[in-house]
Amino acid sequence: MLRKTLLTLVLALPLAAAGQSGEQLIDRYTTLAGSKQNAGSLVNGLRDGKQVRLTRGTSTETFTPPTGKMGYGNVDHALALAEASLKEQGITRPTPAQLEASLKPILQMRAEGKGWGQVAQSLGFKLGDVKRSDKAQPHAAHSDRVARVERPNRPEKPERPEKPERPERPERPAKPR
Repeated sequence: MLRKTLLTLVLALPLAAAGQSGEQLIDRYTTLAGSKQNAGSLVNGLRDGKQVRLTRGTSTETFTPPTGKMGYGNVDHALALAEASLKEQGITRPTPAQLEASLKPILQMRAEGKGWGQVAQSLGFKLGDVKRSDKAQPHAAHSDRVARVERPNRPEKPERPEKPERPERPERPAKPR
């Protein structure tokens, strides 16, 4: 009986985790998207490679991601980079059109086969900084950090003496057959 219960739990865990990841992303990007409905459309549309519909008031934007289906990690990267890009422009509550405009080049680069690090770098970010930061500040904004301490120059290595030339080997006499 215990063995059967454990097996049921182990099999159910990945399914629960997958559903939870989508909900976590929806919760995380609700403010960016302007509503839970928009966040759900973004996360699910990017995840399934289907049409995304963003609405605010009378404004509606619709697009289909060029990337096709994406995993939750990729969805998170794309939305985090879009959020960072908008914040760099001073936009914290984007309209559907602004959100689509910031997301489209990110998705296009990804569809062209660029890695997330390359996509982030082309936008002026480091993916690690964007993912670590709740504020998603651009890499250039970190200039207020303490400058790295410069290492003292290493002393130059002394030159090695030249090796003497090897004497030529004398030819061996041919063996009689």
